[in-house]
Amino acid sequence: MPDDNGISARRSWREALAVYAHPRVAGMLFLGFSAGLPFLLIFATLSAWLREAGVTATTIGFFSWAGIMFSIKVVWAPVIDRLPLPGLTRWLGRRRGWMLLGQIGVAAGLLGIAASDPAAEVGHLAVLAVAIAFFSATQDVAIDAYRIEAVERRVQGAMAAAYILGYRVALLTGGAGTLYIAEFVSWSSAYTTMAALMGVGMATVLLIREPETTRDRARLAAEDLPASLRNRNFSPRARMTLGWLYSAVVCPFLDFFRRYGRTALLVLLFVGVYRLSDITMGVMANPFYIDLGFTKAEIASVTKVFGFFMSIAGAFLGGLLVARMGVLKPLVLGAVLVAGTNLLFAWMAHAGPDLRLLTVTISADNLSGGLAGAVFVAYLSSLTSTAYTATQYALFSSLMTLPGKFMGGFSGVVVDSYGYVEFFLVAAGIGLPAIALAIVILHRGKGLQPGIAGAE
Repeated sequence: MPDDNGISARRSWREALAVYAHPRVAGMLFLGFSAGLPFLLIFATLSAWLREAGVTATTIGFFSWAGIMFSIKVVWAPVIDRLPLPGLTRWLGRRRGWMLLGQIGVAAGLLGIAASDPAAEVGHLAVLAVAIAFFSATQDVAIDAYRIEAVERRVQGAMAAAYILGYRVALLTGGAGTLYIAEFVSWSSAYTTMAALMGVGMATVLLIREPETTRDRARLAAEDLPASLRNRNFSPRARMTLGWLYSAVVCPFLDFFRRYGRTALLVLLFVGVYRLSDITMGVMANPFYIDLGFTKAEIASVTKVFGFFMSIAGAFLGGLLVARMGVLKPLVLGAVLVAGTNLLFAWMAHAGPDLRLLTVTISADNLSGGLAGAVFVAYLSSLTSTAYTATQYALFSSLMTLPGKFMGGFSGVVVDSYGYVEFFLVAAGIGLPAIALAIVILHRGKGLQPGIAGAE
């Protein structure tokens, strides 16, 4: 049978693999690297530098609030979608112009961090972290739009796979790579090197082509205005603006609540708490390793390099479980594992520095995190309507991270007031609501159709 593009949906394995030879798939690998590189540099990696410089855990915890920028990027996404940039849009096009602006902002911010003294300029570093998060989130929005518009539907899977691989390599580079350079050279050199590596994304933007066609969403949305607004005497510009706002903001919410009814609030609450435990714990991870006495090289080797492969294994296992059992049962398992691994960290905080115990703890934490992450992405995807896939997924992903980022800001207060053992016990306890709601969602699964297809 033909698919939406009028192309036969039944292809040989050779034809299916050929999509990875598409030139824009290779470009997406490097754009994924550019998107992933800043993430750890303003969170876990920066927290290690701050802790080594003697900054209190309370202050380090507040730095996690910079991540709220990634959670609210949906607020300025319409500006990126509609507003041309003077000079850049004419030269590169709408998508590539915004990508380049974001990459330049990230690189400049990283150079600013490299030139700073964390012991004397904590406030200055906080401003730079927020600025980098803003420009990084801006780049993410432009890359997502480019990925959807650049190729036909049959290549979208390959584009997503290339993006994820590039992003994971960037996390390894910004995590382990930065720690290795800091260990053997200096922190300033490490951040300068990372700023230079943003050139990978910039070069890619200059080499790829702008998507040939983009849909005029504002004009299409104007046709969707309700009669009460459509019949009013608005100017054409005002009608287009209202139509866009109604279609982009109001309709996705109306669609979601129409499909799920009274269960919608339960689902939204579950989305908001599922990752509370691991996001809250993650803020204090690197300061914890440093306070225990591990070297930066040991932290990089075990938590970043080894942890990278365990995360990949966990994600693969999560995908396998979803294919075998549906999404809801693995969702409960993921919630239990994510909360439970905090108990291993509490044990390590009590036992003291032990490289073997660190390896076991990181193995469990990254395996469970990869599994839970893959399952939760599948769950969020199942909640979206095909009419509003991009908008609803962006809203769900914002809700997924925002509570955790807010709670993570207070993680240092708990550490300074009570210690690491108590902190990790609290982090485990924060995961209990997610477990309870996952069990409720499991039992109500059939009532959540058709959004959660294949739940059982």
